[in-house]
Amino acid sequence: MQFKNSIRLFVLTLSLFCVFQSNAQTTDALGTFSPYSMLGIGEIEKQGTAFNYGMAGIGIAVRDHGYINYVNPAAITARDTLSFMLDFGITEKNHYNTDYKVKSAYNVFNMHNVAFTAPIYGKSAFIIGVSPFSNTGYKFESVETNDELVAQLGDIRYRKYGTGSINQLFMGAAVTLAKNLSIGAEALYFFGTMDRHSDVLFNTMTNHNSIYTGWEYKISSFSGKFGIQYAQPLRKIRSLLTVGATYRLGTSLKGDYVRYAYTSVGDKKDTVFYNIQGRAPLKIADEIGVGVSYRHKGKWLLGFDYIRQDWTKSDFAVNDAARFEPMVSQSYRLGFELVPNKYDIRYYHKRMAYRLGAYYDQSYISFNGKQVDSFGLTFGTSLPIYKWYNAVSVAVDMGQRGMK
Repeated sequence: MQFKNSIRLFVLTLSLFCVFQSNAQTTDALGTFSPYSMLGIGEIEKQGTAFNYGMAGIGIAVRDHGYINYVNPAAITARDTLSFMLDFGITEKNHYNTDYKVKSAYNVFNMHNVAFTAPIYGKSAFIIGVSPFSNTGYKFESVETNDELVAQLGDIRYRKYGTGSINQLFMGAAVTLAKNLSIGAEALYFFGTMDRHSDVLFNTMTNHNSIYTGWEYKISSFSGKFGIQYAQPLRKIRSLLTVGATYRLGTSLKGDYVRYAYTSVGDKKDTVFYNIQGRAPLKIADEIGVGVSYRHKGKWLLGFDYIRQDWTKSDFAVNDAARFEPMVSQSYRLGFELVPNKYDIRYYHKRMAYRLGAYYDQSYISFNGKQVDSFGLTFGTSLPIYKWYNAVSVAVDMGQRGMK
């Protein structure tokens, strides 16, 4: 009965995720709003739940039986062998952009993840879930200021905007070998759409056709991810030292790639060209990650992750407006968690988990020879509900992205 109820809840939550994603195509931007999502596969999301986010996204070497940690497939064996676990999350982002003297703000809201795990046999476990992998969302608009052109053609507006997301459906299993070694593997299916548009609008001269050009990507592709963790108990000091590593296979994103251009005046449209290609010129690079964590007496945890991807050989569609080059991306993440006493029956605040973290990321893109980086601080907490492992987790990420 418990398994059937868990499956029903997972299917319902997954359906809600799909509804949110389908609505993305009718909005200006759902998953992000950033000029850095104009190129490549957009802005790559940190993986993990609010549990991971509160600690800057660490999870490669984290083992916790109270939360689903899908950052490392091997971590799902750290669970109660008699329980079924479900996690779903939502995200809300506030973006504040500054370009010289121009400032703008934009808010986005979205389902973030759905994950379900179940025991298989003995010390093995199964996981299935879906989460966003990258997001595209930007919008720029400017007005022609050349007096001669304005006098001849009237009000001319230039507009660039993009929307869409690449999501990943993951399904895998893990097993604990011997006492301290766990290994896991996941099959990944990437799917989604990305639309990028560039328009020239003639708003006052009705005898001039507005020009609409753009790219549309419909993406589907398979990949895989592997993970390993080794946990060494330090019984004399009641601590646990864990090291871990992950590797995700790179993949070319297959699917339809449409390049189009048409003109329009009033209700009349005239297609200039509409070219469908069988392969989108996009690729996700291999990813390797390593991590280490130290947990003391079940009260506090300190962990560090390092993640690297080499995008220099990736095949991206290049925007001629700026010199763009794919780079080697690197991420450094440090996280801390404190649980004063998870079994305290008198004081609720002692059962709560308190988390904080710091990160520094070098992204996979550069503009005009300068690599885009970001840094920030994270804060999080988990509020226990009723009993067992039920909790509401909240995480806050405050950071800045830009070029030096």
